[in-house]
Amino acid sequence: MEKMVKESTVDTASAVDDHAVGTSTTIYIDPAREAAVRRKFDIYVVPISVIYLVMSTLDRNNLGNARVFGFDEDVGLKGGEFGNIQTLSSVCTVLFEVPWVLATRRWGAKRAIGTAFVLWSICTVGTAFVQTYGQTIACRMLLNAAEAGLAQAFAFLFSTIYPRELAGKRIMTTNLAQCISGAFGGLFAYAVQTMGTRLGLAAWRWLFIIEFCITVVICGVGLFFLPGEVEKAWFLNEEEKETMRRKKERDYMIRGEEKFERKWIKIALTDPFVYLLGIAFFTSSIAINGFGVFLPTIISGLGFASLKVNYMTIPVYVLGAISLTIQVWYSDKIRKRGVFIVGCCIPVAVGYLMCVGSKNPDVGYAGMFVLVIGLYPISTLAVTWITTNLAPDTKRAIGQPFAYSLANVSNLVSGQLYPSQQGPRYVPGNAISAGLTIVAGFLYASCWFLLQRRNAQKAKLIAEGATTNGKEGDQSLDFTYIL
Repeated sequence: MEKMVKESTVDTASAVDDHAVGTSTTIYIDPAREAAVRRKFDIYVVPISVIYLVMSTLDRNNLGNARVFGFDEDVGLKGGEFGNIQTLSSVCTVLFEVPWVLATRRWGAKRAIGTAFVLWSICTVGTAFVQTYGQTIACRMLLNAAEAGLAQAFAFLFSTIYPRELAGKRIMTTNLAQCISGAFGGLFAYAVQTMGTRLGLAAWRWLFIIEFCITVVICGVGLFFLPGEVEKAWFLNEEEKETMRRKKERDYMIRGEEKFERKWIKIALTDPFVYLLGIAFFTSSIAINGFGVFLPTIISGLGFASLKVNYMTIPVYVLGAISLTIQVWYSDKIRKRGVFIVGCCIPVAVGYLMCVGSKNPDVGYAGMFVLVIGLYPISTLAVTWITTNLAPDTKRAIGQPFAYSLANVSNLVSGQLYPSQQGPRYVPGNAISAGLTIVAGFLYASCWFLLQRRNAQKAKLIAEGATTNGKEGDQSLDFTYIL
């Protein structure tokens, strides 16, 4: 009951803010009833998003764990070929993010995300049987193509369900899943490693076979919980479905027309905010991607025995999850994004510089703890920032994954930062990650100034009595950007 009262208070404030951004004031929805409907989505959809994202991240990132116990040698990789696999796979991520989000908008979450699940599961088990460098590249490229839009599809789905000031805590599931998969992925990989060779298959091959079995069972069950259209979700009763339909009408300014309008393609792809945030996200993602893929390799390079590497990643990810949860919660609470993102760039840069500046493996390991304090909040808040500041749905479905695709071009760079010949300290890779994170801080600050300037210009026009500035969607006078 206490939670309902708190949610209702938020809803009342949200209704005032909705008026500020131009949503209809003729449609009233009882705040307590709307909060109750949201709680159903929290129960049935948000946990499924965590499960899907954990499993997909585990399937993708355990290639780094597989390296620790013989993947490179068995497949015959040399020099920077592992980095090449990551780089080429990332091309598919960049190319397929926008199509997957558009598919989610067009056909609903169940069909789009369900299709992605089937495809990436096949590629996961396929990884267990690769024999050559070329086979590995092909398999991992297909895997990344299938998983490309998963996180962004869920972020888009949440933007159609939750108010803008409450979206961050749900979009957070993307990076929370990375923390969970990182922590338990290390433990899981360590357990599989102790199996050794079974039935003529090396331990790293069993890693992907077992992952495939777990993914098929858990995600297969989870697929039944995903809704097609949020207004027709199977777990809502008729009264609750009507509440969601009325919410969609009330939020017309943010949601827009049901049909796909081509004009928003040009508007989305010519919005400076999309490019500026995408470039900022690119520079900060160098550090994020390098950390996720190469953390086991980094720790191994610091001089620890290979058997310890996988479970030594666990406390790092646990701290990352705690920091992520606290910062995103406060960001939602005070309705601020930019200040948190810029502030988080500091510990990321410091952590990498600790690895560069000291040969002591304990200092390098400590640097990972410092780094992770800011690493995941940057990504979550950047996605939340652009997801909640683009309107209507069609513009969001294009601009949001497009900016994320710009960010994921970083994979083409980060995949090359830790070639084996630069071990054990990987000074060039860590130094580049630190430097680009500092650049990212300035770019994110520029995003804040851009949105603040737009808000100020709108406020000035309204004060002068203007009723329109000739623009639509989020750039119209009816929409106020969250800074």
